[in-house]
Amino acid sequence: MSYPELFLKKHEDKRLRKGHMWVFSNEIDTRRSLLEHFSAGDLVVVKDHGGKALGTAYVNPNTLIAARLLSRKTNLKIGAKFLHARLSDALALRERLFDNPYYRLVFGESDGLPGLVIDRFGPVLSLQITTAGIDKLKDILIACLVDLVAPAAIVLKNDSGQRQLEGLSQESEVIYGRLPEPLIIEENDARFYVSILEGQKTGWFYDHRRSRAMLASLAQGQKVLDLFAYSGAWGIPAALAGATQVSCVDSSESALAIAADSAKLNRVDHKMHFIRSDAFEFLRQAREQNERYDLIVLDPPALIKRKKDFKAGYEAYRRLNHLALQVLNKNGILVSASCSHHLSRDNLHEILRSSARHIDRHVVFFAGGGQGPDHPIHPAVPETEYLKTFFCSVSASL
Repeated sequence: MSYPELFLKKHEDKRLRKGHMWVFSNEIDTRRSLLEHFSAGDLVVVKDHGGKALGTAYVNPNTLIAARLLSRKTNLKIGAKFLHARLSDALALRERLFDNPYYRLVFGESDGLPGLVIDRFGPVLSLQITTAGIDKLKDILIACLVDLVAPAAIVLKNDSGQRQLEGLSQESEVIYGRLPEPLIIEENDARFYVSILEGQKTGWFYDHRRSRAMLASLAQGQKVLDLFAYSGAWGIPAALAGATQVSCVDSSESALAIAADSAKLNRVDHKMHFIRSDAFEFLRQAREQNERYDLIVLDPPALIKRKKDFKAGYEAYRRLNHLALQVLNKNGILVSASCSHHLSRDNLHEILRSSARHIDRHVVFFAGGGQGPDHPIHPAVPETEYLKTFFCSVSASL
């Protein structure tokens, strides 16, 4: 199978040779490869300046990331056989890692399928397609998934803003089968209701699974505050593990409603409070009212979505951690996380250090975490490593 050629400028092949999978528009030799001759999602063979083939990719002439590599090979057809093999490999890894079918099945570049995320909720698959290249393969992809896992339903959760950048429509729909109601998943000895169509991203966040389990192991007898609680994935296991009280704070009324239903499902609703509030405002009021907590979880959404937003986002993370430390009891525990790729682990480390010194607290990190094993990290694609978590023991100044 031969695809059109996409030539790179001289010396612009270094990142691809190191293992990365992206080609930026300013790296393309537009005298030899006119981008306007390609349509979004077209397949190409990427070649270096000297004409040596580097792999097969799909293109989008209208985006900053103009091509994404699918394979280092150039003599293959990107079709059902290719997709079936990639999905089979991804499935095999998850089945080695997990006993039950609740996990991220495909994590973009790490599974050799840039532009695609698939979460598995038992009999239901939730797909997020963010690029035109994968969107063109959608029908074949669905057929492969039906063959591999025989789901009861497949949901396209395509409301991401990234689709707009790719020139794609934004809507969510059940594209195969019938969505069971209610949909219940299991995680960390708890059960949760999941609303895929109404929820954020694919409907659930599996990435913090292991950190949430560790939090639960620390929760017995504790008064817990779960900020940006979403649907209770941190708070409910903590309540099950023996927390005396768990306050879940989120700005989304619908997310809190699902969390409350899940609390009843797990029979811990008697010790849980669900508060609709902005997290910054809630912390300010708690400080003013001298409200204190033994264990605080700070797991905000990405506050730095783009590199140019770093300064404002960094300040937001700083204020959140500073406020959280101020309402933590003596010898309390703060679990502080960030899912912003542009906020490094060192950045969060420094925020916690400086915040503790500013209010004269002694902080030590006794554990750390990142994304779970169903979100594997591609060693040549740093963008696949985004989640960082610090478990902090906080006491009076030494």
